[in-house]
Amino acid sequence: MARPDLHDRIASLRKLRVAQDRVRVRRIVSRRDGVRVEVDGRWLVECCSNDYLGLAQQFQVTTALQDAAARDGVSAGASPLVSGHHAAHAALEHELADWLQAPAALLFGSRFLANLAVQQALLGEESDACVQDRLNHASLLDAARLAGCRLRRYPHGDAEGAIRQLRNVPDGAAMLATDGVFGMDGDVAPLRALALVARVQQALLYVDDAHGVGVRGPNGRGSVAEARLGVEEVPLQLVSLGKALGGYGAAVIGDAALIQHLAETARPYLQTTALPPALAAASSEALRQARRDDWRRDKLAGLIERFRTRATVAGLDLLPSDTPIQPVLCSADAQALAWSAALEESGYWVPAIRPPTVPEGKARLRVTLSALHSPEQVDGLVQALVRARAPQSLAVSGA
Repeated sequence: MARPDLHDRIASLRKLRVAQDRVRVRRIVSRRDGVRVEVDGRWLVECCSNDYLGLAQQFQVTTALQDAAARDGVSAGASPLVSGHHAAHAALEHELADWLQAPAALLFGSRFLANLAVQQALLGEESDACVQDRLNHASLLDAARLAGCRLRRYPHGDAEGAIRQLRNVPDGAAMLATDGVFGMDGDVAPLRALALVARVQQALLYVDDAHGVGVRGPNGRGSVAEARLGVEEVPLQLVSLGKALGGYGAAVIGDAALIQHLAETARPYLQTTALPPALAAASSEALRQARRDDWRRDKLAGLIERFRTRATVAGLDLLPSDTPIQPVLCSADAQALAWSAALEESGYWVPAIRPPTVPEGKARLRVTLSALHSPEQVDGLVQALVRARAPQSLAVSGA
C-alpha cells in the first residue's frame, strides 16, 4: 500500500490557496502605542485589534503585571491541581464571579481550552448532543467534535432552527451552545429566545461571550446580563481575558456544581500549566477598570455610531452590528485583499478576512474599534475605505 506523501499534500494545498487568494502571512509588530502600531517599519492606525476598551497598555494594568512578575515570576510552574493554583488565580476567579453575579468561575489558558473543557467534561456519551449556531467560533465547533458527542448546527440566529435540531436528538444529554456576540459578523445572539428553547428541550444553554463581556450590558457584564438572564437560564458562560480586558486567557463562569465538576475532571484544565499568576493579577486590575469605567463603553458606543453613520452615507456594505466589530463586505477574496492593501497605504491596518474563517462568498474587512480611537481616526478610516473602492494592487495579508 502506498501512503500519501504529506509534503506533496501540503504543497498541493498551498498551490490551491495561492490560486484562491487565500495565503496567510504573519506581520511583525515591532512597537505598540495605543492604537498606533509599527508594522514592518511603518506606523499604522490599528483597526483590527480586540482591545475594545483600550486596557492592554493601560498604566495600572501593566504595573500590576510587572509587580506580580517581579514577585511571583513568569510561570505558575504546574497545573492547577498540582501546585499551580496561585492566590492571584483565586482572586481573579472570585472577582469574575462577583462581577457577573454567578456563584463560581474557573480560569483557563485560552478560549479554545475552555470550550473544549466544557464539552468534553459534560458531553461524554455518544448519545449526547451539542446543538450550535452555524456561525459559532471554531473553538465551539471543534470542541464538540473532539468531545465525541453529536454535533448539530442550526441556521445563524434561528431559535426555531435550534429547537428543531434539539427535537431530532431525543435521547442523551443536550447542550445548546452559542456565541453571545459573533466575532466575524458582530451581531448578537437571540439569547432570550434560545433560553426558552433550552428550557423547553431540557438542554443546558452555554454562551461563549468572548466578544460581549466588558462591552455590553450593565457595567459591562455582557450579552447574558444585557438579555436579563441569569445562572438559572444560562448555567455556564465563557469570558475571554484577551478581548475587552486586554490580557490573555479565559474563564468559565456559572453554576457552582458545574464549575466544580470542570475543575475536577476537565482534561484541558487538569493537564495544562496554569495561567501565569502575573497575567491573572493584570486581568484583575483590568476587570476592576472595565467594571468601573462606563466612560470607556460610552466613548466606544459613540465611535461605533460615528463609523456606521459615515460608512452608510458613503455607500459601504456593512452588516447590521452595533458592536465594536464592524464588517465591511467585499464581493470577492481578491477585492478584500486589494482594499486592505489600499487602507495600509493610507495608514490604516485592517487585514482581509477570507474563507474558511468566514463562509464562502463572504470575504470582508473586519474593522474593529477601540475606546482609544479618536473621532478623527474613525473619519479618516471611512475616507480611506471610500478611496479603497478604486482598483488597487493585490496584497496577501489577512486571515
